Amino acid sequence: MLPAAAFSWYYGGGDLFSLLATFLLCLISGGVVFYFTRDEIELRMREGFAVVVFGWTLMAAFGALPFVLSRAIPSYTDAFFETMSGFSTTGASILNNVEALPHGLLFWRSLTHWIGGMGIIVLSLAILPYLGIGGMQLYKAEVPGPIPDKLSPRIKETAKILWGVYLLISALETVLLMFGGMSLFDALCHTFGTVATGGFSTRNLSIAAFDSLYIEIVVMVFMVLAGTNFSLHYRVLKGDWKAYFRDREFLFYIKLLVFFTLVLTPIVFFSTTPHLGKALRSSVFQVISIVTTTGFCTDDFELWAEGGQLIILLLMFVGGCAASTGGSVKIIRIMLLFKHSVNEIKKVLHPNAYLPVRLGGRVVSEEVVTNILAFFLLYLLIFVFGTVAMALLGLDLITAISSVAATLGNVGPGLASVGPMNNYAEIPSVGKWLLSFFMMLGRLELYTVIVVLLPDFWER
Repeated sequence: MLPAAAFSWYYGGGDLFSLLATFLLCLISGGVVFYFTRDEIELRMREGFAVVVFGWTLMAAFGALPFVLSRAIPSYTDAFFETMSGFSTTGASILNNVEALPHGLLFWRSLTHWIGGMGIIVLSLAILPYLGIGGMQLYKAEVPGPIPDKLSPRIKETAKILWGVYLLISALETVLLMFGGMSLFDALCHTFGTVATGGFSTRNLSIAAFDSLYIEIVVMVFMVLAGTNFSLHYRVLKGDWKAYFRDREFLFYIKLLVFFTLVLTPIVFFSTTPHLGKALRSSVFQVISIVTTTGFCTDDFELWAEGGQLIILLLMFVGGCAASTGGSVKIIRIMLLFKHSVNEIKKVLHPNAYLPVRLGGRVVSEEVVTNILAFFLLYLLIFVFGTVAMALLGLDLITAISSVAATLGNVGPGLASVGPMNNYAEIPSVGKWLLSFFMMLGRLELYTVIVVLLPDFWER
């Protein structure tokens, strides 16, 4: 919180006290807990799950305090929702006028994205595989080794490497955005939202407020990079320039972005934007933003024809590559689900044939395929349960469906009452807590959170 406090002091905002008070509260609370747990203990799998889930929850709980103490967001429910949205890199907001917030709080709000984005990469690449879960289990099917891509044989070293890549990409985007006319403050905040695929902006109209093709191109390029497996970036930085083109997941990811851009462009052209160049510009930005689960907007896709809105809703279930900052189901799971489905159809004609699922020439184990099927079923069940729950709270069906899809997939903007030009302010308090839970559930790959809720977890 100290960098946010520095911006508050520089711009003379009234939020300096709230940031410093929360900083001291975190320092004291952390110090007390550290004192009573300073003896080394064996961190088993069960404790690993607890650290991840409760650590993420406490970050949001403490991170909400500057908003409450400054009265910028008087309701703790709203402040927690906003902060969980930040740390989970969802980008869903309850703020009607973002530009009214002091600079310190705006910076803290965006910084939660950046912290959460790096946190999930370290978790998925360095920690979750050791707990037996996470997206990188799937990547192991293509790249063998104790740690995918063999970044380093130790978690600590892997985390350092990933932080280095993350910092380099963030610094590069910040400089490029400043070349486009953004101030250092705006460039940093939008970099945090882009590289973490979060979507918080300092402007009410998001990226559209800058009305700059150059800025949109920079943001699009870095959204694509943020939705890519970060271990690929490391390999390219080490000199393996063909790493992207050998990776089946990355190639499928790019093809998917191109395909849906081509599908959406004529829809946008004939429904709202009778100018081919502008329709293409709007379509490609929105496709990249939704697929990578960033949530930045340059157009109100609620004004598009129903077919375009349906495609946007479906894209909320895609997500970026494994070990990226993107959320939702993830590209690699969708690829393997498709391959498995094709094999099952072939087995109808050839019941005795052995047809394993292959990825990049390697056979994917049945355990991994079963894990994917279970994950996808569980994801859909939670989506259906959440939609019913939100509808029972009084939301219309489109709002209920899209609010759950957008928060569970860490996308941010939905449709109807939670569309790109609206927000989540009118959602009932119970609904905000439920959607906050879905944000964390989607961010931590479902299993991580659900296992902590099982009675067996708490038995000695």
